[in-house]
Amino acid sequence: MKQANSSSCANESSPSRSPQRPLRVLIVDDEKDTVLTLMALVRSDGHESRGAANAAEVWRCVDDFDPDVVLLDIGLPDRSGYEVARELRQRFGEERPKLIAVTGWNKGSDRILAQIAGFDHHVGKPYDPSALLALIAGLAPSGEKR
Repeated sequence: MKQANSSSCANESSPSRSPQRPLRVLIVDDEKDTVLTLMALVRSDGHESRGAANAAEVWRCVDDFDPDVVLLDIGLPDRSGYEVARELRQRFGEERPKLIAVTGWNKGSDRILAQIAGFDHHVGKPYDPSALLALIAGLAPSGEKR
């Protein structure tokens, strides 16, 4: 795994335990504590994780880390998570990482906008950590290893 630049795409070391197929999970949120908490949670379930604080860092992380899953906040300081999701969908098509909105934007209209933008799932804050981990684990193709 490549080391991240000091200013972006925070890197985490190897996972603490191995699921059937560890995933690479990118967490994007402007709240540093949220990123660190989600990175630790994902890592505790055996996956690799990296974090980004804004939309501009997403592209470096995607190119460097090649995530399987992106946990993406909608309310980012430089661009909306909706825009980032649309751009990921345009760039990668069906080969894009699975996109999960993890956000405080929980109205019905927010969920519809997330679906239109290309999110695969929408998880409202506060979230149930076990349910989020189950959702992530369900995204791994069975029997496949990286």
